[in-house]
Amino acid sequence: MKPSTVASRPRGTEDVLPEAAVSWRRVERIAADIAARYGFGEIRTPSFEYSELVHHVGETTDVVQKETYDFTDRGGRALTLRPEGTAPVVRACLEGGLFARGFPVKVYYVTLSAFRYERPQAGRLREHHQFGCEVFGAPGPAADAELMALMAAFLAEAGIRRASARLNSIGCPACRPAYREALVGYYASRADALCGDCRRRLEQNPLRLLDCKVDRDAALGAPHALDHLCADCSAHLAELRALLEAAGVPYSIDHLLVRGFDYYTRTVFEFVHGGIGAQAALGGGGRYDGLVEALGGPPTPAAGFALGLERLLLALEQEGAVAEPDAPCQLFVAGPAARALPLALEARRAGLRADFDPLGRSLKAQFRHADRLGARFVAVPEAGGGPAVTLRDMEAKTQQEVVHDALVSAVRGALAARGG
Repeated sequence: MKPSTVASRPRGTEDVLPEAAVSWRRVERIAADIAARYGFGEIRTPSFEYSELVHHVGETTDVVQKETYDFTDRGGRALTLRPEGTAPVVRACLEGGLFARGFPVKVYYVTLSAFRYERPQAGRLREHHQFGCEVFGAPGPAADAELMALMAAFLAEAGIRRASARLNSIGCPACRPAYREALVGYYASRADALCGDCRRRLEQNPLRLLDCKVDRDAALGAPHALDHLCADCSAHLAELRALLEAAGVPYSIDHLLVRGFDYYTRTVFEFVHGGIGAQAALGGGGRYDGLVEALGGPPTPAAGFALGLERLLLALEQEGAVAEPDAPCQLFVAGPAARALPLALEARRAGLRADFDPLGRSLKAQFRHADRLGARFVAVPEAGGGPAVTLRDMEAKTQQEVVHDALVSAVRGALAARGG
């Protein structure tokens, strides 16, 4: 007999229960706030796109070849759950006419759900969530530097102290062919020792050989992209490094750093954390100057990054950065629902965190429930519908009589006297 899946979540997914949601809301608020301070506007895209969009940008990457969730809807249309945010954002900007309004176009997304069919482990889920920023229309390294500075500032404000930035350049269409040839020449003599994935990469996408998780030693001796950059790419990287140093953003050069999608050009970067195991990369990004044109738009330089929120929260936990729990109930109104609910609603409309008991329990049970909620005050309306309300201070263990209309102001005044 097959086990029931009615009460089981799908493998590779996670529920966010109320206690954990506190940390999620905190980092979401920080992300939205810092993106707005840097001049980015929020964008939201559907969870699924036409498969042509997703597969068009990464036919030789593992994500597209092995990890996408593809399906056909009832109308026979081929659709894919988005594995990342950049291509859908480009599609949305083109379709929504954002590029016609003038450059630069700066957008961000937060808690974007992304779907990849891969072996679940800590920090790697089949459904995960991202905070990301994208800049369109800025060809110079200033946009790259701003993105790295934003990501560094976000991590710092979130409470991450042990993150480090890694930087590389993988060249452009003018100089990458020579580097590709150098990589093929280096790995060709080692083809028999390569894993199955890397033998395929040798033919289709040699840059991905540098990211092999099976044999890192071979990659350590591979040619460096920086030694094969054209003059323009070299100048771009040099200016970017100067901007990062002027902005006080520390980084190190990582010759093995590549990104997981084919559309990247020139700048690639990652922020990593040493305390979250094998999935050390909190997030990363780079420049993708050819993507807008590849998706049917005009030639448009672009750069961006995405950061995994699950990995960020894992790193915050490792560093002991615990979010403050939700503020407790400020006023609990006890008694029959016919009297308690109107008073609770009035308090809520006035901005108080107020609650009541919808179960119709005894007054003694309601007081126990108020105590579990951490209620600062409990109000008990006068029996028989009279105007008096007994207001009990649960911390001071005192009580007073107030009239119905003065209940909210009495609670507010007491809270203000104690600093909230």
